[in-house]
Amino acid sequence: MSSNTVRITDTKTLLKNNVRNYSMFLVLVLILVAFGILCGLQNSRNFWINFTPRNFTNIFFQYSYVLILATGMVMCIIILGIDLAVGSYIAMIGALSVMLYNTGIGLPLTVIASLGMGAMVGAFQGGIVAYVGIPPFIVTLAGMWLYRGLTYIITKITPVNPVDKGYSLFSTGTVDEMMGLQKIGGVYYPASFVLVAVLLILFIIFDLRGRKKKIENDFEVPSMAIEIAKIVLISFLALFLADRFARYRGLPVVAIVVGVTVSVFHFIMSNTSLGRYIYAVGGNSKAAKLSGINSEFVTFMVYVMMGLLAGLAAVVSTGYMNSALPQAGNGFEMDAIASCYIGGVSAAGGVGSVIGVVVGGLVMSAINNGMSLMNLGTHYQYVVKALILLLAVIYDVTSRRRSGLG
Repeated sequence: MSSNTVRITDTKTLLKNNVRNYSMFLVLVLILVAFGILCGLQNSRNFWINFTPRNFTNIFFQYSYVLILATGMVMCIIILGIDLAVGSYIAMIGALSVMLYNTGIGLPLTVIASLGMGAMVGAFQGGIVAYVGIPPFIVTLAGMWLYRGLTYIITKITPVNPVDKGYSLFSTGTVDEMMGLQKIGGVYYPASFVLVAVLLILFIIFDLRGRKKKIENDFEVPSMAIEIAKIVLISFLALFLADRFARYRGLPVVAIVVGVTVSVFHFIMSNTSLGRYIYAVGGNSKAAKLSGINSEFVTFMVYVMMGLLAGLAAVVSTGYMNSALPQAGNGFEMDAIASCYIGGVSAAGGVGSVIGVVVGGLVMSAINNGMSLMNLGTHYQYVVKALILLLAVIYDVTSRRRSGLG
């Protein structure tokens, strides 16, 4: 094939191949608009409350744990596993991390210790699932009770509070405030715009370089018009988010934590042998085994990474509350699982992406936030989330049947 010939993917095929991803972004926008309308019906001044800088920042402060947990849970579900215990050992690790922090070791070492504790819990559960052969549902159900009981024992059913506000900086601090930066013109904190500008430049460079490499290797690529439209849309969304952060308190530290976490695990799932092995084991574990993949080790590593991320989520969620509560983490695993299915993970295994579940996590966060703004009771929130999860799984099953995969 001549070097000046480019194979272009037509727009219809592009939309068909990415319909789930695009539809989730649309659903996220519709949810924000819908709750804006509903809040406006309660009080006409509240229509824009979902889009205010304060609300956007608070969503990241309050629900960032969902995005972190969903990043780990997607790997479990891809290999047809599950982790029902994650909420319980988040409570346990949160309490232990505050106790460690109170000894004076500092926040960085506290975070590292929490990651280590999470990885050990994941290794314990993953070892039983992978090498003993006990179904993950049973192992993690037992873990749910075990770690909750240990949390009650450790805390003596009493909240454990940090000795100072330094612990909560990881969850509710902002880069601008910590660096002492002032608002430019009395309107914008600068850190979020600086970071977004750097990231967008890097994104454009790598995106165009990736497109060039695909062309050189005779892969189909979208037309340049579509490529430019994608760059413009992503740039707009990134700058809009930066604007929301900049107008309130500046760039949240936890937003950087979530961004780095998602980027690392997206790279692992998309560009490493381990990521390919995870998809292979989820697609057909027997075939993966016959092809030479150590499926037991892959399963073990998935649970280790899930535990690692749960350790991170423990510090984030405990820091937001600025207290380690014995009952903390209740329902966290359900939000993470729901985020995965809403974000396009298949109930049949072998299908899913980190970026997809992050969008699913944002959908769940927007729903939780919207219902809280409307002062809906917890019972109504359970009903709404149950219906959304059910619709997401029905959509997955029916779409697989139409494509002849299930």
